[in-house]
Amino acid sequence: MDFKDVIIDPVQFRELMGEPPPACVAKTIAILDRHCRAFIARSPFVLIASSNARGLMDVSPKGDAPGFVRVLDDLTLAIPDRPGNRRADTITNVLENPKVGLIFLVPGKTETLRVSGSAKIVRDADLRESLAARGRTPDFALAVEVQEAFFHCSKCIIRSSLWTPQAWPSLDGLPSLAQTMVDAGALPMPVEALDKIIKQDELDRLY
Repeated sequence: MDFKDVIIDPVQFRELMGEPPPACVAKTIAILDRHCRAFIARSPFVLIASSNARGLMDVSPKGDAPGFVRVLDDLTLAIPDRPGNRRADTITNVLENPKVGLIFLVPGKTETLRVSGSAKIVRDADLRESLAARGRTPDFALAVEVQEAFFHCSKCIIRSSLWTPQAWPSLDGLPSLAQTMVDAGALPMPVEALDKIIKQDELDRLY
């Protein structure tokens, strides 16, 4: 696309946007306080943003029972690595660039919690065992050293009606995961066969 009005100057941007209210700047903290801890304990879902050494970005969703992300102390949290497709985009990115950003969600809660910091891949047995679920101990954990944390206001959740089922769009016409994989990879197999494999994997490899 050939855009004709592009902002590249931070000063010009601030002139157009204006400055944030002081309270929105002051709300950023450098630890996980009691409010952050309470939110994380109730959260069954977190999005992890990471980047490789070339700057290629990834956002990976992680989910489990509320509290699956463990706050270890005021500056550290741990996220278990449950079985997936073995692409391990977050892990491979962190091995090249440790900086990560997290967004925690709690169903029905319109505010979100944003955390950023540096991550490392750890295999301490006692930590991994404390993150076990349904008798399965994760092979890896993502340990995040917190540098910033703050709560994000409700407007984006309100606009999206994310927690309002009656406002959700119809799923009619959306492709299955199997269909997208067959088309993207020009895979020489029927969509129905791959769909069966995916559904079986969801039954056998959640933990």
